[in-house]
Amino acid sequence: MNLSLEVNGSTETLEADPGVTLLDALRERLGVTGPKKGCDRGQCGACTVHVGGRPVLACLTLAATVREPVTTVEGLSTSDELHPVQRAFVDQDALQCGFCTSGQLMSAVAAIEQEVTDVREFMSGNLCRCAAYPNIVAAVEQARQADATL
Repeated sequence: MNLSLEVNGSTETLEADPGVTLLDALRERLGVTGPKKGCDRGQCGACTVHVGGRPVLACLTLAATVREPVTTVEGLSTSDELHPVQRAFVDQDALQCGFCTSGQLMSAVAAIEQEVTDVREFMSGNLCRCAAYPNIVAAVEQARQADATL
């Protein structure tokens, strides 16, 4: 079937089976490699992207069902400068191996946009094998404070 997806502000058309996941469409068909295939079961959060501004697990979302714009980690920054959440992750050393980072960033952005008070609970579906959790929470708090001053 023919699919049309708006990804990071660009409309992309591709031919895919009806059962292809959004993650596979992004990575294998469109070359968008920020979202990672970790568990492929919706348990690790490495594939988190935004669809219509909401965080979703791309490995559990059928590409054919997506009607709203998709934003991946590549679409967070619209200029040569890092998004405030990306900057905070660097400042707080909230990444180590980097495998989970794109999913963590996308969930962190959603937590700030949704004005979540319990960041740890909201982001509990994003697993970090390196256990950088205290730094990740500190980065979200830094970005939240930066967002409040904008």
